[in-house]
Amino acid sequence: MTSRIRTVVFPVAGLGTRFLPATKATPKELLPVIDKPLIQFAMDEARAAGFTRMVFVSHPTKGAIEDYVRHDHDLHETLCARGKEELAEMLKGMAAAEHEEIEFVMQPEPLGLGHAVLMARDHVHEEAFAVCLPDDLILGEPGCLKEMVDAHAETGGHLVAAMEVAQGETKSYGVLDPLERKGRFTRAKGMVEKPKPEDAPSRLAVVGRYVLDSSIFEDLAAQEPGAGGEIQLTDSIAAGLARVGLSGFEFSGQRFDCGSKAGMLAAKLHLAALHPEFRDVLAAHGLATDRPDRIAAE
Repeated sequence: MTSRIRTVVFPVAGLGTRFLPATKATPKELLPVIDKPLIQFAMDEARAAGFTRMVFVSHPTKGAIEDYVRHDHDLHETLCARGKEELAEMLKGMAAAEHEEIEFVMQPEPLGLGHAVLMARDHVHEEAFAVCLPDDLILGEPGCLKEMVDAHAETGGHLVAAMEVAQGETKSYGVLDPLERKGRFTRAKGMVEKPKPEDAPSRLAVVGRYVLDSSIFEDLAAQEPGAGGEIQLTDSIAAGLARVGLSGFEFSGQRFDCGSKAGMLAAKLHLAALHPEFRDVLAAHGLATDRPDRIAAE
């Protein structure tokens, strides 16, 4: 990883209304995919990419996220006193490490993803940085962020994670308007937000990983509210097209939309199928265990 990309921003201020009542007291990012919360998957992916500064843009009611992210000394001591040193050390290893810079910034009002990213400005400085949406779970080795950081060394500018979707699904995504496609890269002249299938310029949908030039903060600060009265990140990415350019990168991992109930269930079934301890349970319910991808689609 290049030394100039050290920071990843996690927008985690959303209220998770699609998962109510489960998210009434538990932040969506702490919902488990079997036994690991979504935020832990995101942190592990960021660490594998070499990021040393993590900025969480949260909401005042979601203090549980900071409690989870930071090391709990009292819990560690309690577990050790009860002879559970291995469990205590595992939890310590998952929490923020001493060499990692952890920052929490509050976004009191839901003013959009672009506004959430803008809130992190003071902790990013004049460097390219990444944005990771924890409810977009992307599984695979190497991780999506690692692939994108390496790819950004070639492209510079704004780089977005992209995947091909069915024509009928374009209405649910921002879609790249391509200029040139070369291997896993697509140089784009813009993005269209949630186009009707018949109007979509391509089937390359943008999902929740970005590596952005720091100049986007200037565009975000000047951005007028867009769709839904919110500051849209896609609008500010488009505003910088002429200055820094835009490319889509087709990552190698498998993506699950864990912001939806169906996507969360698919992710759980997929991971369960990879663990022998759950195979009998899956088989007992008539779910194939030899093809995790089939389970995710059922």
